[in-house]
Amino acid sequence: MGVYGERHHKIEEHSRRPSRATVQFRGLHDALHKPSHDYSQQLYDKYKEAFAEYITSSVLPSLREKHDEFMLRELVKRWGNHKVMVRWLSRFFYYLDRYFIARRSLLPLNEVGMCFRELVYQELKINARDAVISLIDNEREGEQIDRALLKNVLDIFVEIGMEQMEDYEKDFEKAMLKDTAAYYSRKASSWILEDSCPDYMLKAEECLKREKDIVSHYLHSSSEPKLLEKVEHELLSVYANQLLEKEHSGCHALLRDDKMGRHHLR
Repeated sequence: MGVYGERHHKIEEHSRRPSRATVQFRGLHDALHKPSHDYSQQLYDKYKEAFAEYITSSVLPSLREKHDEFMLRELVKRWGNHKVMVRWLSRFFYYLDRYFIARRSLLPLNEVGMCFRELVYQELKINARDAVISLIDNEREGEQIDRALLKNVLDIFVEIGMEQMEDYEKDFEKAMLKDTAAYYSRKASSWILEDSCPDYMLKAEECLKREKDIVSHYLHSSSEPKLLEKVEHELLSVYANQLLEKEHSGCHALLRDDKMGRHHLR
Protein backbone atom coordinates (compact mmCIF):
# COMPACT_ATOMS: atom_id res chain seq x y z
CA MET A 1 0.00 0.00 0.00
CA GLY A 2 1.51 3.35 -1.04
CA VAL A 3 1.67 6.51 1.01
CA TYR A 4 -1.55 7.74 -0.59
CA GLY A 5 -3.25 4.45 0.15
CA GLU A 6 -2.21 4.50 3.82
CA ARG A 7 -3.44 8.04 4.26
CA HIS A 8 -6.76 7.25 2.56
CA HIS A 9 -7.21 4.21 4.81
CA LYS A 10 -6.54 6.28 7.97
CA ILE A 11 -8.99 8.98 6.81
CA GLU A 12 -11.71 6.39 6.22
CA GLU A 13 -11.04 4.77 9.59
CA HIS A 14 -11.18 8.14 11.35
CA SER A 15 -14.41 9.11 9.57
CA ARG A 16 -16.07 5.93 10.79
CA ARG A 17 -15.20 6.74 14.41
CA PRO A 18 -17.95 8.73 16.19
CA SER A 19 -16.92 12.17 17.32
CA ARG A 20 -16.59 12.95 21.02
CA ALA A 21 -19.78 15.05 20.86
CA THR A 22 -21.67 12.18 19.22
CA VAL A 23 -20.49 9.76 21.89
CA GLN A 24 -21.52 12.15 24.62
CA PHE A 25 -24.96 12.69 23.07
CA ARG A 26 -25.54 8.97 22.69
CA GLY A 27 -24.49 8.39 26.26
CA LEU A 28 -26.85 11.08 27.52
CA HIS A 29 -29.71 9.75 25.38
CA ASP A 30 -29.17 6.19 26.60
CA ALA A 31 -28.92 7.29 30.21
CA LEU A 32 -32.12 9.32 30.01
CA HIS A 33 -34.02 6.40 28.59
CA LYS A 34 -32.84 3.79 31.02
CA PRO A 35 -35.63 2.91 33.48
CA SER A 36 -33.73 4.47 36.36
CA HIS A 37 -33.40 7.77 34.46
CA ASP A 38 -36.83 8.07 32.84
CA TYR A 39 -38.17 11.44 33.91
CA SER A 40 -41.46 11.21 32.01
CA GLN A 41 -43.61 10.94 35.12
CA GLN A 42 -41.88 13.92 36.74
CA LEU A 43 -42.26 15.91 33.52
CA TYR A 44 -45.96 15.01 33.29
CA ASP A 45 -46.52 16.06 36.90
CA LYS A 46 -44.57 19.27 36.39
CA TYR A 47 -46.68 20.06 33.32
CA LYS A 48 -49.81 19.97 35.49
CA GLU A 49 -48.18 21.93 38.30
CA ALA A 50 -46.98 24.67 35.96
CA PHE A 51 -50.50 25.38 34.70
CA ALA A 52 -51.98 25.34 38.20
CA GLU A 53 -49.26 27.63 39.57
CA TYR A 54 -49.65 30.14 36.72
CA ILE A 55 -53.43 30.25 37.11
CA THR A 56 -53.40 30.70 40.88
CA SER A 57 -50.60 33.24 40.95
CA SER A 58 -51.46 35.32 37.89
CA VAL A 59 -54.81 34.59 36.24
CA LEU A 60 -57.13 34.42 39.25
CA PRO A 61 -55.81 37.55 41.01
CA SER A 62 -56.25 39.52 37.80
CA LEU A 63 -59.83 38.32 37.38
CA ARG A 64 -60.83 38.76 41.03
CA GLU A 65 -59.96 42.45 41.03
CA LYS A 66 -62.27 43.19 38.07
CA HIS A 67 -66.06 43.30 37.90
CA ASP A 68 -68.92 43.26 35.42
CA GLU A 69 -67.91 44.04 31.82
CA PHE A 70 -64.24 44.55 32.76
CA MET A 71 -64.17 41.09 34.31
CA LEU A 72 -65.74 39.61 31.17
CA ARG A 73 -63.06 41.20 28.97
CA GLU A 74 -60.30 39.86 31.21
CA LEU A 75 -61.90 36.41 31.22
CA VAL A 76 -62.01 36.30 27.43
CA LYS A 77 -58.37 37.39 27.22
CA ARG A 78 -57.18 34.88 29.80
CA TRP A 79 -59.13 32.03 28.22
CA GLY A 80 -57.64 32.86 24.81
CA ASN A 81 -54.12 32.92 26.26
CA HIS A 82 -54.72 29.65 28.06
CA LYS A 83 -55.83 27.87 24.89
CA VAL A 84 -52.68 29.02 23.09
CA MET A 85 -50.49 27.79 25.95
CA VAL A 86 -52.17 24.39 26.03
CA ARG A 87 -51.90 23.99 22.26
CA TRP A 88 -48.20 24.82 22.04
CA LEU A 89 -47.06 23.02 25.19
CA SER A 90 -48.95 19.91 24.10
CA ARG A 91 -47.03 20.01 20.83
CA PHE A 92 -43.75 20.68 22.59
CA PHE A 93 -44.22 17.64 24.83
CA TYR A 94 -45.64 15.47 22.07
CA TYR A 95 -43.35 12.61 23.15
CA LEU A 96 -45.23 12.35 26.44
CA ASP A 97 -48.60 12.16 24.72
CA ARG A 98 -47.53 9.59 22.17
CA TYR A 99 -45.51 7.21 24.31
CA PHE A 100 -45.62 7.74 28.07
CA ILE A 101 -49.29 8.76 28.43
CA ALA A 102 -50.50 6.14 25.97
CA ARG A 103 -48.73 3.37 27.90
CA ARG A 104 -49.97 4.56 31.30
CA SER A 105 -53.55 5.38 30.19
CA LEU A 106 -53.23 8.90 31.65
CA LEU A 107 -55.14 12.01 30.64
CA PRO A 108 -53.77 13.57 27.41
CA LEU A 109 -51.84 16.79 27.85
CA ASN A 110 -54.54 18.96 26.27
CA GLU A 111 -57.04 17.68 28.85
CA VAL A 112 -54.57 18.12 31.70
CA GLY A 113 -54.18 21.73 30.58
CA MET A 114 -57.92 22.23 30.96
CA CYS A 115 -57.45 22.80 34.70
CA PHE A 116 -58.78 26.25 33.76
CA ARG A 117 -62.22 24.69 34.21
CA GLU A 118 -61.66 23.66 37.83
CA LEU A 119 -59.58 26.64 38.90
CA VAL A 120 -61.15 29.56 37.00
CA TYR A 121 -64.48 28.62 35.43
CA GLN A 122 -65.96 27.04 38.56
CA GLU A 123 -65.15 30.14 40.60
CA LEU A 124 -66.26 32.77 38.11
CA LYS A 125 -69.10 31.17 36.13
CA ILE A 126 -71.86 32.72 38.27
CA ASN A 127 -70.37 36.22 38.13
CA ALA A 128 -69.82 35.87 34.39
CA ARG A 129 -73.36 34.57 33.86
CA ASP A 130 -74.92 37.42 35.84
CA ALA A 131 -72.82 40.04 34.03
CA VAL A 132 -73.90 38.67 30.64
CA ILE A 133 -77.59 38.56 31.63
CA SER A 134 -77.37 42.14 32.90
CA LEU A 135 -75.96 43.27 29.54
CA ILE A 136 -78.71 41.40 27.67
CA ASP A 137 -81.34 43.24 29.72
CA ASN A 138 -79.56 46.51 28.98
CA GLU A 139 -79.85 45.78 25.26
CA ARG A 140 -83.55 45.00 25.68
CA GLU A 141 -83.89 48.47 27.19
CA GLY A 142 -82.31 50.01 24.10
CA GLU A 143 -78.70 50.41 25.24
CA GLN A 144 -75.79 49.69 22.93
CA ILE A 145 -73.71 46.77 24.19
CA ASP A 146 -70.61 44.95 22.97
CA ARG A 147 -72.21 41.97 21.27
CA ALA A 148 -68.86 40.51 20.22
CA LEU A 149 -67.80 40.41 23.87
CA LEU A 150 -70.93 38.49 24.85
CA LYS A 151 -70.40 36.06 21.98
CA ASN A 152 -66.83 35.40 23.15
CA VAL A 153 -67.90 34.91 26.76
CA LEU A 154 -70.70 32.50 25.85
CA ASP A 155 -68.31 30.57 23.63
CA ILE A 156 -66.35 29.84 26.83
CA PHE A 157 -69.43 28.18 28.35
CA VAL A 158 -69.54 25.88 25.30
CA GLU A 159 -65.80 25.29 24.87
CA ILE A 160 -65.16 24.60 28.56
CA GLY A 161 -67.43 21.57 28.20
CA MET A 162 -65.46 20.28 25.21
CA GLU A 163 -68.24 21.44 22.85
CA GLN A 164 -70.89 19.58 24.85
CA MET A 165 -73.85 21.79 25.71
CA GLU A 166 -74.35 20.70 29.33
CA ASP A 167 -72.29 23.52 30.89
CA TYR A 168 -73.85 26.18 28.66
CA GLU A 169 -77.36 24.98 29.44
CA LYS A 170 -76.85 24.40 33.17
CA ASP A 171 -74.54 27.30 34.02
CA PHE A 172 -75.94 29.99 31.71
CA GLU A 173 -79.04 29.21 29.68
CA LYS A 174 -81.25 28.12 32.60
CA ALA A 175 -80.73 31.42 34.45
CA MET A 176 -80.98 33.45 31.24
CA LEU A 177 -84.39 31.92 30.40
CA LYS A 178 -85.62 32.55 33.94
CA ASP A 179 -84.51 36.20 33.71
CA THR A 180 -86.16 36.51 30.29
CA ALA A 181 -89.48 35.26 31.66
CA ALA A 182 -89.30 37.69 34.60
CA TYR A 183 -88.34 40.59 32.32
CA TYR A 184 -91.26 40.10 29.93
CA SER A 185 -93.67 39.35 32.76
CA ARG A 186 -92.93 42.84 34.13
CA LYS A 187 -93.30 44.42 30.70
CA ALA A 188 -96.55 42.61 29.91
CA SER A 189 -98.16 43.50 33.25
CA SER A 190 -97.60 47.18 32.42
CA TRP A 191 -98.47 47.09 28.70
CA ILE A 192 -101.72 45.20 29.21
CA LEU A 193 -103.02 48.11 31.30
CA GLU A 194 -101.74 50.91 29.06
CA ASP A 195 -102.09 49.72 25.46
CA SER A 196 -104.85 48.83 23.07
CA CYS A 197 -104.82 45.33 21.71
CA PRO A 198 -103.22 46.33 18.36
CA ASP A 199 -100.51 48.35 20.12
CA TYR A 200 -99.83 45.50 22.53
CA MET A 201 -99.57 43.00 19.69
CA LEU A 202 -97.15 45.25 17.80
CA LYS A 203 -94.93 45.44 20.88
CA ALA A 204 -95.05 41.67 21.27
CA GLU A 205 -94.04 41.22 17.65
CA GLU A 206 -91.11 43.60 18.07
CA CYS A 207 -89.96 41.72 21.17
CA LEU A 208 -89.97 38.40 19.34
CA LYS A 209 -87.94 39.90 16.48
CA ARG A 210 -85.46 41.39 18.94
CA GLU A 211 -84.97 38.09 20.78
CA LYS A 212 -84.39 36.32 17.49
CA ASP A 213 -81.76 38.96 16.71
CA ILE A 214 -80.13 38.40 20.10
CA VAL A 215 -79.79 34.70 19.35
CA SER A 216 -78.26 35.34 15.95
CA HIS A 217 -75.57 37.64 17.38
CA TYR A 218 -74.36 35.96 20.54
CA LEU A 219 -76.53 33.23 22.05
CA HIS A 220 -76.07 29.64 20.94
CA SER A 221 -78.53 28.68 18.23
CA SER A 222 -79.97 25.92 20.43
CA SER A 223 -81.36 28.64 22.73
CA GLU A 224 -83.68 30.13 20.10
CA PRO A 225 -86.80 27.91 20.45
CA LYS A 226 -86.59 27.98 24.26
CA LEU A 227 -86.15 31.76 24.33
CA LEU A 228 -89.02 32.49 21.94
CA GLU A 229 -91.29 30.12 23.86
CA LYS A 230 -90.62 32.08 27.07
CA VAL A 231 -91.38 35.41 25.39
CA GLU A 232 -94.55 34.13 23.72
CA HIS A 233 -95.80 32.65 26.96
CA GLU A 234 -95.30 35.81 29.03
CA LEU A 235 -96.57 38.26 26.40
CA LEU A 236 -99.33 36.28 24.72
CA SER A 237 -100.42 33.13 26.52
CA VAL A 238 -100.68 34.72 29.98
CA TYR A 239 -102.78 37.64 28.74
CA ALA A 240 -104.74 36.03 25.90
CA ASN A 241 -108.13 36.40 27.60
CA GLN A 242 -107.53 40.01 28.62
CA LEU A 243 -106.46 40.89 25.11
CA LEU A 244 -109.64 39.37 23.70
CA GLU A 245 -111.75 41.36 26.16
CA LYS A 246 -110.29 44.74 25.19
CA GLU A 247 -112.78 47.03 23.49
CA HIS A 248 -112.83 47.76 19.74
CA SER A 249 -110.05 45.41 19.29
CA GLY A 250 -110.52 42.89 16.53
CA CYS A 251 -108.10 40.88 18.65
CA HIS A 252 -109.47 37.56 17.50
CA ALA A 253 -108.09 38.27 14.04
CA LEU A 254 -104.87 39.76 15.39
CA LEU A 255 -104.15 36.78 17.59
CA ARG A 256 -104.92 34.42 14.75
CA ASP A 257 -102.60 36.34 12.40
CA ASP A 258 -99.91 36.56 15.09
CA LYS A 259 -99.89 32.79 15.53
CA MET A 260 -99.29 32.41 11.81
CA GLY A 261 -96.63 35.13 11.88
CA ARG A 262 -94.76 33.46 14.74
CA HIS A 263 -94.52 30.26 12.72
CA HIS A 264 -92.78 32.29 9.99
CA LEU A 265 -90.36 33.76 12.54
CA ARG A 266 -89.03 30.32 13.40
